[in-house]
Amino acid sequence: MSTNDIPEEPGGTGRPPEPQKPSEPQKSTEPQKAPEPQKSPEQPQAPQPPQVPHSPQPQPPQYPQAPKPPRSSEPAQPPRAPEPSGPAEEAPAQPEETGRQRLAAGLWPPRVSRAQLIVALLLFVLGLGLAIQVRSNSDSSALRGARQEDLVRILDELDGRTKRLEDEKQRLEDQRKELESSSDQAEEARKQTVEKERQLGILAGTVAAQGPGITLKITDPTGQVQSDQLLDTLQELRAAGAEAIQINGVRIVASSYFSDEGGGVAIDGKKITQPYEFRVIGKPQDLEPALNIPGGVVQTLEKEQATVAVTRSAKIVVDALRAAKQPDYARSSS
Repeated sequence: MSTNDIPEEPGGTGRPPEPQKPSEPQKSTEPQKAPEPQKSPEQPQAPQPPQVPHSPQPQPPQYPQAPKPPRSSEPAQPPRAPEPSGPAEEAPAQPEETGRQRLAAGLWPPRVSRAQLIVALLLFVLGLGLAIQVRSNSDSSALRGARQEDLVRILDELDGRTKRLEDEKQRLEDQRKELESSSDQAEEARKQTVEKERQLGILAGTVAAQGPGITLKITDPTGQVQSDQLLDTLQELRAAGAEAIQINGVRIVASSYFSDEGGGVAIDGKKITQPYEFRVIGKPQDLEPALNIPGGVVQTLEKEQATVAVTRSAKIVVDALRAAKQPDYARSSS
Protein backbone atom coordinates (compact mmCIF):
# COMPACT_ATOMS: atom_id res chain seq x y z
CA MET A 1 0.00 0.00 0.00
CA SER A 2 1.39 3.43 -0.94
CA THR A 3 1.61 6.42 1.30
CA ASN A 4 -1.30 8.07 -0.47
CA ASP A 5 -3.56 5.15 0.39
CA ILE A 6 -2.96 5.48 4.20
CA PRO A 7 -6.13 6.86 5.77
CA GLU A 8 -5.80 10.18 7.56
CA GLU A 9 -6.51 10.28 11.26
CA PRO A 10 -9.36 12.44 12.39
CA GLY A 11 -8.29 15.99 13.10
CA GLY A 12 -4.94 15.39 11.31
CA THR A 13 -3.10 17.75 8.96
CA GLY A 14 -2.98 15.36 6.03
CA ARG A 15 0.78 14.71 6.42
CA PRO A 16 2.10 11.19 6.51
CA PRO A 17 2.50 9.88 10.05
CA GLU A 18 5.95 9.77 11.46
CA PRO A 19 7.20 7.22 13.83
CA GLN A 20 6.70 8.32 17.47
CA LYS A 21 7.88 6.93 20.71
CA PRO A 22 5.27 4.82 22.43
CA SER A 23 6.02 6.47 25.80
CA GLU A 24 4.87 9.88 24.59
CA PRO A 25 1.48 9.53 22.94
CA GLN A 26 -0.02 12.67 21.56
CA LYS A 27 -3.58 13.41 22.50
CA SER A 28 -5.72 14.77 19.74
CA THR A 29 -8.01 16.55 22.21
CA GLU A 30 -5.26 18.73 23.74
CA PRO A 31 -5.26 22.25 22.23
CA GLN A 32 -2.07 23.32 20.42
CA LYS A 33 -1.08 26.54 18.77
CA ALA A 34 1.48 26.93 16.02
CA PRO A 35 4.01 29.74 16.22
CA GLU A 36 2.51 31.30 13.13
CA PRO A 37 -1.16 31.72 12.24
CA GLN A 38 -2.47 29.11 9.85
CA LYS A 39 -5.44 29.02 7.67
CA SER A 40 -7.47 26.77 9.89
CA PRO A 41 -6.48 27.12 13.58
CA GLU A 42 -7.19 24.09 15.63
CA GLN A 43 -9.58 24.43 18.61
CA PRO A 44 -10.07 21.81 21.26
CA GLN A 45 -13.16 19.86 20.46
CA ALA A 46 -14.70 16.62 21.33
CA PRO A 47 -13.66 13.61 19.25
CA GLN A 48 -15.72 13.09 16.10
CA PRO A 49 -16.60 9.90 14.31
CA PRO A 50 -14.18 8.84 11.61
CA GLN A 51 -14.80 10.22 8.16
CA VAL A 52 -14.44 8.68 4.78
CA PRO A 53 -10.79 8.79 3.76
CA HIS A 54 -9.89 11.01 0.91
CA SER A 55 -6.74 11.64 -0.89
CA PRO A 56 -4.80 14.23 1.07
CA GLN A 57 -2.84 17.00 -0.50
CA PRO A 58 0.89 16.61 -0.11
CA GLN A 59 2.25 19.16 2.40
CA PRO A 60 5.69 19.81 3.69
CA PRO A 61 6.58 17.86 6.80
CA GLN A 62 5.94 19.58 10.17
CA TYR A 63 7.61 18.76 13.39
CA PRO A 64 5.77 18.65 16.71
CA GLN A 65 6.32 21.58 19.01
CA ALA A 66 6.02 21.80 22.73
CA PRO A 67 2.57 22.93 23.81
CA LYS A 68 2.31 26.43 25.30
CA PRO A 69 -0.09 27.40 28.04
CA PRO A 70 -3.25 29.04 26.75
CA ARG A 71 -3.36 32.79 26.94
CA SER A 72 -6.01 34.25 29.18
CA SER A 73 -7.77 37.48 28.52
CA GLU A 74 -8.75 37.87 32.19
CA PRO A 75 -6.52 39.68 34.66
CA ALA A 76 -4.20 37.68 36.82
CA GLN A 77 -5.83 36.30 39.96
CA PRO A 78 -4.30 34.84 43.05
CA PRO A 79 -3.62 31.13 42.81
CA ARG A 80 -6.47 28.94 43.87
CA ALA A 81 -6.61 25.37 44.89
CA PRO A 82 -6.74 22.99 41.94
CA GLU A 83 -10.20 21.80 41.05
CA PRO A 84 -10.99 18.52 39.38
CA SER A 85 -11.03 18.94 35.57
CA GLY A 86 -13.12 15.91 34.85
CA PRO A 87 -14.99 13.03 36.32
CA ALA A 88 -11.93 10.84 35.99
CA GLU A 89 -9.90 12.96 38.46
CA GLU A 90 -10.50 12.45 42.22
CA ALA A 91 -10.18 14.92 45.14
CA PRO A 92 -6.78 14.85 46.80
CA ALA A 93 -6.74 12.56 49.81
CA GLN A 94 -6.30 14.08 53.30
CA PRO A 95 -2.89 13.40 54.83
CA GLU A 96 -3.00 10.73 57.46
CA GLU A 97 -2.05 11.65 61.06
CA THR A 98 1.26 10.36 62.22
CA GLY A 99 1.79 8.50 65.48
CA ARG A 100 3.43 11.52 67.10
CA GLN A 101 0.43 13.72 66.23
CA ARG A 102 -1.99 11.18 67.69
CA LEU A 103 0.14 10.94 70.86
CA ALA A 104 0.21 14.75 71.22
CA ALA A 105 -3.57 14.92 70.70
CA GLY A 106 -4.08 12.29 73.41
CA LEU A 107 -1.78 13.96 75.94
CA TRP A 108 -2.94 17.58 75.51
CA PRO A 109 -4.86 19.04 77.19
CA PRO A 110 -3.77 16.98 80.21
CA ARG A 111 -6.44 15.26 82.27
CA VAL A 112 -5.43 15.25 85.94
CA SER A 113 -7.26 12.93 88.30
CA ARG A 114 -7.42 13.19 92.08
CA ALA A 115 -5.01 10.28 92.53
CA GLN A 116 -2.47 11.93 90.23
CA LEU A 117 -2.81 15.20 92.15
CA ILE A 118 -2.20 13.44 95.49
CA VAL A 119 0.82 11.61 94.09
CA ALA A 120 2.23 14.90 92.75
CA LEU A 121 1.76 16.54 96.15
CA LEU A 122 3.49 13.67 97.94
CA LEU A 123 6.36 13.82 95.50
CA PHE A 124 6.69 17.57 96.09
CA VAL A 125 6.80 17.08 99.86
CA LEU A 126 9.35 14.31 99.48
CA GLY A 127 11.53 16.49 97.27
CA LEU A 128 11.30 19.36 99.72
CA GLY A 129 12.33 17.10 102.59
CA LEU A 130 15.27 15.78 100.61
CA ALA A 131 16.37 19.33 99.79
CA ILE A 132 16.24 20.33 103.46
CA GLN A 133 18.17 17.20 104.45
CA VAL A 134 20.83 17.90 101.85
CA ARG A 135 21.13 21.49 103.04
CA SER A 136 21.49 20.44 106.68
CA ASN A 137 24.08 17.87 105.71
CA SER A 138 26.00 20.52 103.81
CA ASP A 139 25.89 22.80 106.88
CA SER A 140 27.18 19.98 109.07
CA SER A 141 29.92 19.27 106.58
CA ALA A 142 30.86 22.95 106.62
CA LEU A 143 31.12 22.90 110.43
CA ARG A 144 33.24 19.77 110.35
CA GLY A 145 35.61 21.46 107.99
CA ALA A 146 35.83 24.72 110.00
CA ARG A 147 38.86 25.74 112.00
CA GLN A 148 39.03 25.56 115.77
CA GLU A 149 38.95 29.35 116.12
CA ASP A 150 35.80 29.53 114.01
CA LEU A 151 34.13 26.81 116.04
CA VAL A 152 34.95 28.63 119.29
CA ARG A 153 33.52 31.86 117.90
CA ILE A 154 30.33 30.11 116.74
CA LEU A 155 29.95 28.48 120.15
CA ASP A 156 30.35 31.84 121.91
CA GLU A 157 27.71 33.39 119.65
CA LEU A 158 25.30 30.56 120.41
CA ASP A 159 25.90 30.92 124.15
CA GLY A 160 25.27 34.66 123.97
CA ARG A 161 22.09 34.16 121.98
CA THR A 162 20.87 31.54 124.46
CA LYS A 163 21.58 33.90 127.38
CA ARG A 164 19.63 36.72 125.71
CA LEU A 165 16.69 34.42 125.04
CA GLU A 166 16.69 33.23 128.65
CA ASP A 167 16.68 36.83 129.89
CA GLU A 168 13.83 37.70 127.56
CA LYS A 169 11.89 34.66 128.77
CA GLN A 170 12.41 35.64 132.41
CA ARG A 171 11.32 39.21 131.71
CA LEU A 172 8.14 38.03 130.03
CA GLU A 173 7.43 35.66 132.92
CA ASP A 174 7.78 38.53 135.39
CA GLN A 175 5.43 40.67 133.34
CA ARG A 176 2.88 37.86 133.21
CA LYS A 177 3.02 37.37 136.98
CA GLU A 178 2.72 41.09 137.56
CA LEU A 179 -0.29 41.32 135.29
CA GLU A 180 -1.92 38.32 136.93
CA SER A 181 -1.19 39.72 140.39
CA SER A 182 -2.53 43.14 139.50
CA SER A 183 -5.58 41.58 137.90
CA ASP A 184 -6.16 39.42 140.98
CA GLN A 185 -5.64 42.39 143.24
CA ALA A 186 -8.06 44.49 141.23
CA GLU A 187 -10.64 41.71 141.33
CA GLU A 188 -10.13 41.23 145.06
CA ALA A 189 -10.42 44.96 145.67
CA ARG A 190 -13.62 45.04 143.67
CA LYS A 191 -15.06 42.17 145.68
CA GLN A 192 -14.07 43.83 148.94
CA THR A 193 -15.64 47.07 147.81
CA VAL A 194 -18.91 45.34 146.99
CA GLU A 195 -18.90 43.53 150.32
CA LYS A 196 -18.08 46.69 152.23
CA GLU A 197 -20.87 48.52 150.46
CA ARG A 198 -23.30 45.77 151.41
CA GLN A 199 -22.22 45.88 155.04
CA LEU A 200 -22.50 49.63 155.20
CA GLY A 201 -25.88 49.42 153.53
CA ILE A 202 -27.08 47.05 156.23
CA LEU A 203 -25.82 49.33 158.99
CA ALA A 204 -27.29 52.39 157.28
CA GLY A 205 -30.60 50.63 156.70
CA THR A 206 -30.53 51.19 152.93
CA VAL A 207 -30.59 47.48 152.02
CA ALA A 208 -32.62 44.58 153.37
CA ALA A 209 -30.99 41.90 155.49
CA GLN A 210 -31.70 38.37 156.62
CA GLY A 211 -30.04 35.85 158.90
CA PRO A 212 -30.35 34.04 162.22
CA GLY A 213 -31.59 35.94 165.24
CA ILE A 214 -34.47 36.39 167.63
CA THR A 215 -37.93 37.92 167.77
CA LEU A 216 -38.80 39.94 170.91
CA LYS A 217 -42.48 40.75 171.48
CA ILE A 218 -43.54 43.15 174.26
CA THR A 219 -47.23 43.39 175.15
CA ASP A 220 -48.25 46.38 177.35
CA PRO A 221 -51.99 46.20 178.17
CA THR A 222 -51.75 48.90 180.85
CA GLY A 223 -49.63 51.32 178.79
CA GLN A 224 -46.91 51.59 181.40
CA VAL A 225 -43.98 50.97 179.03
CA GLN A 226 -42.17 54.19 178.19
CA SER A 227 -39.79 55.15 175.42
CA ASP A 228 -36.77 55.01 177.75
CA GLN A 229 -37.48 51.34 178.51
CA LEU A 230 -37.59 50.55 174.79
CA LEU A 231 -34.33 52.43 174.32
CA ASP A 232 -32.72 50.36 177.12
CA THR A 233 -33.87 47.20 175.35
CA LEU A 234 -32.30 48.42 172.09
CA GLN A 235 -29.00 49.23 173.77
CA GLU A 236 -28.89 45.79 175.41
CA LEU A 237 -29.41 44.10 172.06
CA ARG A 238 -26.68 46.17 170.38
CA ALA A 239 -24.31 45.32 173.20
CA ALA A 240 -25.08 41.61 172.65
CA GLY A 241 -24.07 41.84 168.99
CA ALA A 242 -27.24 42.72 167.10
CA GLU A 243 -26.44 43.71 163.48
CA ALA A 244 -29.85 44.72 162.12
CA ILE A 245 -32.94 45.70 164.09
CA GLN A 246 -36.47 46.53 163.02
CA ILE A 247 -39.26 47.64 165.45
CA ASN A 248 -42.86 47.62 164.16
CA GLY A 249 -41.76 48.32 160.58
CA VAL A 250 -39.23 51.04 161.47
CA ARG A 251 -35.57 50.38 160.63
CA ILE A 252 -33.24 51.18 163.50
CA VAL A 253 -30.00 52.93 162.55
CA ALA A 254 -27.29 54.83 164.37
CA SER A 255 -29.26 58.07 164.26
CA SER A 256 -32.57 56.61 165.48
CA TYR A 257 -34.22 58.15 168.55
CA PHE A 258 -37.25 57.41 170.78
CA SER A 259 -39.84 59.79 172.15
CA ASP A 260 -43.17 59.71 174.04
CA GLU A 261 -46.10 61.11 172.06
CA GLY A 262 -49.78 61.14 173.04
CA GLY A 263 -49.72 58.22 175.44
CA GLY A 264 -47.53 56.18 173.09
CA VAL A 265 -44.01 55.88 171.74
CA ALA A 266 -42.53 57.36 168.54
CA ILE A 267 -39.34 56.24 166.75
CA ASP A 268 -37.66 58.84 164.53
CA GLY A 269 -40.90 60.81 164.72
CA LYS A 270 -43.08 57.89 163.63
CA LYS A 271 -45.59 56.74 166.24
CA ILE A 272 -45.84 53.01 166.95
CA THR A 273 -48.39 51.08 168.98
CA GLN A 274 -48.16 48.02 171.17
CA PRO A 275 -47.46 45.19 170.97
CA TYR A 276 -43.87 46.21 170.25
CA GLU A 277 -42.17 43.64 168.05
CA PHE A 278 -38.38 43.59 167.72
CA ARG A 279 -36.79 41.70 164.79
CA VAL A 280 -33.13 41.29 165.57
CA ILE A 281 -30.44 39.66 163.38
CA GLY A 282 -27.45 38.33 165.31
CA LYS A 283 -26.22 35.33 167.22
CA PRO A 284 -29.24 33.89 169.06
CA GLN A 285 -27.05 32.27 171.73
CA ASP A 286 -25.81 35.73 172.73
CA LEU A 287 -28.94 37.82 172.25
CA GLU A 288 -31.39 35.81 174.33
CA PRO A 289 -29.21 35.45 177.48
CA ALA A 290 -28.44 39.17 177.34
CA LEU A 291 -32.14 39.92 177.75
CA ASN A 292 -32.73 37.37 180.54
CA ILE A 293 -29.89 38.30 182.87
CA PRO A 294 -30.97 39.11 186.46
CA GLY A 295 -32.10 42.70 186.70
CA GLY A 296 -32.05 42.93 182.95
CA VAL A 297 -34.59 44.05 180.34
CA VAL A 298 -37.08 41.22 180.80
CA GLN A 299 -37.33 41.62 184.57
CA THR A 300 -37.69 45.41 184.28
CA LEU A 301 -40.57 45.16 181.76
CA GLU A 302 -42.32 42.50 183.78
CA LYS A 303 -42.32 44.87 186.79
CA GLU A 304 -44.34 47.27 184.59
CA GLN A 305 -46.99 44.59 184.09
CA ALA A 306 -45.74 43.93 180.52
CA THR A 307 -45.44 40.52 178.95
CA VAL A 308 -42.14 39.63 177.19
CA ALA A 309 -41.69 36.72 174.74
CA VAL A 310 -38.33 35.82 173.16
CA THR A 311 -38.18 33.37 170.21
CA ARG A 312 -35.08 32.12 168.44
CA SER A 313 -35.16 31.69 164.65
CA ALA A 314 -32.74 30.49 161.99
CA LYS A 315 -33.97 33.12 159.55
CA ILE A 316 -35.00 36.61 160.51
CA VAL A 317 -35.89 39.05 157.70
CA VAL A 318 -35.35 42.77 158.21
CA ASP A 319 -36.88 44.42 155.17
CA ALA A 320 -37.72 47.92 156.39
CA LEU A 321 -35.53 50.46 154.57
CA ARG A 322 -34.42 54.02 155.12
CA ALA A 323 -33.42 56.52 152.49
CA ALA A 324 -29.72 57.35 152.43
CA LYS A 325 -29.11 60.77 153.87
CA GLN A 326 -26.50 62.95 152.23
CA PRO A 327 -24.22 64.43 154.87
CA ASP A 328 -24.01 68.19 154.94
CA TYR A 329 -20.43 68.59 156.15
CA ALA A 330 -18.68 65.22 156.22
CA ARG A 331 -16.67 64.29 153.10
CA SER A 332 -14.57 61.25 152.23
CA SER A 333 -10.88 61.68 153.01
CA SER A 334 -9.66 59.11 150.47
